[in-house]
Amino acid sequence: MSLVLDPTAQDLLFREAHTANTFTDEPVTDEQVQAIYDLVKFGPTAFNQTPLRITLVRSAEARERLVQHMAEGNQPKTATAPLVAILSADNEFHEELPALFPAFPQAKDLFFSERPARESAARINAALQAAYFIIGIRAAGLAAGPMTGLDFEGVRKEFLDDDHTPLMVINIGKPGENASYPRSPRLAYDEVVTTV
Repeated sequence: MSLVLDPTAQDLLFREAHTANTFTDEPVTDEQVQAIYDLVKFGPTAFNQTPLRITLVRSAEARERLVQHMAEGNQPKTATAPLVAILSADNEFHEELPALFPAFPQAKDLFFSERPARESAARINAALQAAYFIIGIRAAGLAAGPMTGLDFEGVRKEFLDDDHTPLMVINIGKPGENASYPRSPRLAYDEVVTTV
């Protein structure tokens, strides 16, 4: 076996995990979300950037506002999921770099003084962190339903500000009945990996 991770954990995180479209009504607690974040915050990013921002949509009023910005097919599951999170990239992440990357504090000004450079870096590194967050949700024994079918500008105006770029919305909870589609095919190793 080439992997050190226990096969049961491999299944939980990857092989048996599916994107969920329905959920039970069991709540997702703030303690669970904090445990997820406290695990996945150690995932690697460039210069230890931490641009991911997570907005938990808990109130009924906020949920209604969010549902209006979701694509039609995503509205029912977003309306009924136990917890919904908006994941966004903070384009002013560079302000934290001197504390987060003390080995090279001048990176803040050397690489990220211009807004376009920050936006590009924030999007890439927040997307990495979003992937870690999905794996963390699975590690907590929950299911994730990540979605990009939404009005991004509407979500930004409704919930964020000009310094934050929405990346996706994730429904979170215990999977319900018929929560996922059958496993779709994946590309084989030889279709993806090239050696030069």
